[in-house]
Amino acid sequence: MMNLKTCYALITAVSLAVPSLAQTFKLVSPDKKTVVEINNTSSLRYTVSSNGLTIVHPSSLGFEFKDEPALGNGMAVTGHVEHSVNQTWAPIVKAKHSIVTDHYNELELSLVEKSAPMRRMNILFRAYNDGVAFRYQLFGADKIGDRQIVKELTAFNLTAKAKTWVADYGSYTSSQETEFQPKNLNHITDKTIAGLPLLVELDEHHYAAFTEANIDNYPGFYIGSSKTDTGTTDKISLITKLSPLPGEGENGVKARFTNNLFTPWRVVMLAASPGKLIESELIQNLNPPNVLKDPSWIKPGMSAWDNWWSGDVKVDMPTIKKYIDLASAQHWPYMLIDWQWYGPFNKPEADITKVAPQLNMPEILAYAKAKKVKCWLWLYSSDVNRNDNFEKAFPIYENWGIAGIKIDFMDRDDQQMVNWYRRIIQTAAKYHLMVDFHGAFKPDGIERTYPNMVTREGVLGEEYSKFSTRITAGHNTTLPFTRMLAGPMDYTPGGFLNVKKSDFRKGSPTQVMNSRCAELAKFVIYESPFMVYCDAPENILGKPGADFLNNIPTVWDDMKVLGGYPGQYVIIAKRNGKDWYIGAMTNDSERTVQLKMDFLPAGNYTLSSWGDVLSSPQGLTRAEKKLSANSVINIHMDTAGGWAAKITAQ
Repeated sequence: MMNLKTCYALITAVSLAVPSLAQTFKLVSPDKKTVVEINNTSSLRYTVSSNGLTIVHPSSLGFEFKDEPALGNGMAVTGHVEHSVNQTWAPIVKAKHSIVTDHYNELELSLVEKSAPMRRMNILFRAYNDGVAFRYQLFGADKIGDRQIVKELTAFNLTAKAKTWVADYGSYTSSQETEFQPKNLNHITDKTIAGLPLLVELDEHHYAAFTEANIDNYPGFYIGSSKTDTGTTDKISLITKLSPLPGEGENGVKARFTNNLFTPWRVVMLAASPGKLIESELIQNLNPPNVLKDPSWIKPGMSAWDNWWSGDVKVDMPTIKKYIDLASAQHWPYMLIDWQWYGPFNKPEADITKVAPQLNMPEILAYAKAKKVKCWLWLYSSDVNRNDNFEKAFPIYENWGIAGIKIDFMDRDDQQMVNWYRRIIQTAAKYHLMVDFHGAFKPDGIERTYPNMVTREGVLGEEYSKFSTRITAGHNTTLPFTRMLAGPMDYTPGGFLNVKKSDFRKGSPTQVMNSRCAELAKFVIYESPFMVYCDAPENILGKPGADFLNNIPTVWDDMKVLGGYPGQYVIIAKRNGKDWYIGAMTNDSERTVQLKMDFLPAGNYTLSSWGDVLSSPQGLTRAEKKLSANSVINIHMDTAGGWAAKITAQ
């Protein structure tokens, strides 16, 4: 971590021992455009406004517990502290920017109940230029033992007719893989279990995304609605639904704690356009700095992936070597050896330290090393957890020279699972292993604190093309504005058996319903420092587009969203060193877009571009031209098409 500039100013400090007369507080963002108001006159409520528009109308705060009264009403503010922070830091893994600005104003309120049992609670609010966040601090009870949370009373009261994009998982136990469907907020009901981030369009100049950051010893949260609390039919009260502990059910215990507990940050990302939300670093800013003493071994990059997506599972020496050869030919640093490498999985006899009899792991690793490729290993979560197998396996993997582990099928985000993720990440770091979680819950910014946590799934990704018709161009152009706002997503792009939607057939070998160029664009648009290419060597090597993916970076020094709207199109430019890459995708409509190159520094550049061949999904056009920061170019995308480019300084 590198702090380049730190400005810390204590504005107000009131002794916690002396009750404060004020029960209304206001917190303003550094640019003065966003305001959080907290009112404790009758009950504890907060309001968020931005650029003069109320985003979150007065909404409740607090908790319900098992075997004790609810907490949040009848409280007095006993103290408040305000301060400002303006600093920069350098991520170990540069998912978006090489330098991140962390600039906010913070208000901490200390509260106590006015009458017995006189329990305490603190709330911290932060106002950034790109959003608002708050979290609670809870304390141990007088009675020795655990306190048990059954409900978090945090609400988000919004205009009911506002447009949103909802991923309703229908359950608290899922792989968080579904579409984000465009709806009005009033379609969210008390039965909805909406995953995060929840993108909301208040009007054409006000966008908000609701999510969370720094989940630690606490369950993940989802969104439903309540018919009460707003007092008006034109508002909807979105409520917090916490993932219950196993066996507890929707109305049961969600979290247990004995001593002080900080909840995750409740985050309201704010922007004047949906693309600006993609550029935000708010989620990582709300996590603690890197704690690894020497993270120099963490090296993100592209990876080949074994044969499952391309056809039937083949776990044999020739197949694994074929994919190592692919990685080597494309100058990618990694190859992922997926399921069945240790034989039958998710069984009591499964042993993640032993290699299936048809494989020779020393030979595989020696072959990969000679090709300048390192290997990752897939693991089933129950095989990892059984008898703490990972404590034995991880040092063995380090000794083998394994670069990272992909752990699959957790499908939960209750308090126990959240804590398990952290234990796995911490143990993996001890043995110099990067981590990719599949069957996973959404990111929360933990990759700032533990940068070996390089990516995760929790997304309806390219694998679904093998067995469904769900990976549409509309879905692909929605993901950057929804799921990707939370952080890296292992979508596994790169399907190059491209067909029109009308010609698509699910099965093996796997087809995809967008153009070859749209697939190239995904490697720029989608955020994943460990980027896994899904297809077979024969579908890329020596074929159009292989040159674009040759040695393509997966980490970035800067990024600019050049245009887009959820479900319609998206265009993102990213810089690695002095080179810029651009990826563009459209939905099922043909589209021509004008691009200004004014994000480039002054100078002369060469633009190498890859474009669609109309009505030929597997076709690519290749062009080069000179340009400068003053240039304006037009790009044309076919239905379900795309455009990709690399810009180099002359």
